Amino acid sequence: MTENGVPGVLIDVLRVFCGPDGRHGNALGVVREGSALPDEAARQALAKELGFSETVFVDDPERGAVDIYTPGLRLPFAGHPLVGAAWLLDIDVLELAVGDVFARQDGEFTWITVRPEWAPPRTLRQYASAAEVDALEVPEPGEWVYAWGWQDEAAGRVRARAFPGRGDGVDEDEATGAAALLLTARLGRALNITQGRGSQLLTAPNPDGTIDLAGRVRLERTLTREG
Repeated sequence: MTENGVPGVLIDVLRVFCGPDGRHGNALGVVREGSALPDEAARQALAKELGFSETVFVDDPERGAVDIYTPGLRLPFAGHPLVGAAWLLDIDVLELAVGDVFARQDGEFTWITVRPEWAPPRTLRQYASAAEVDALEVPEPGEWVYAWGWQDEAAGRVRARAFPGRGDGVDEDEATGAAALLLTARLGRALNITQGRGSQLLTAPNPDGTIDLAGRVRLERTLTREG
């Protein structure tokens, strides 16, 4: 309840794919009681209001049924919301329309196992060095670009930045699980990705065509939005 007695919507704000020092990561809003906002228009409005790259609505915490939104559209799949939701709900399976996502905890990392074809298309643009990636300016809206370069090719270490190009206020995505899946599928090898200001994503391809994706998750704060 809020101070005026009107029921409020609780929103857990997480950081997903944090660096080794616990900093950075991509902000994620999680509404644990998705029934408080049952229709798509209300969910889209809240996602826009919050302004995070994604917001997750939990429709059934026991089954792990979740619904994902950016500030401008609903997504059938996204990486960092699923890693964050798996950590917060502490469950082994997340239920999406595209299929079940299996999750596990391994020390400080939360892992999910998914199919790369669930990820939306991205332009994967390779640069000659990590320094070139660092020097990039935010491009004009239009194309969703995942810019990357090798930090250490032999060790599978990648430097990346992501530019959604949607024109919805998210000019650069701090950590992008879906794009990391696509790059892993293209290269066919495990990767250790440093993205944005210092976020870390780990990936590992499996023989059955699925890919494991992992990151550290931290609870930053809990917000209350008046109903």
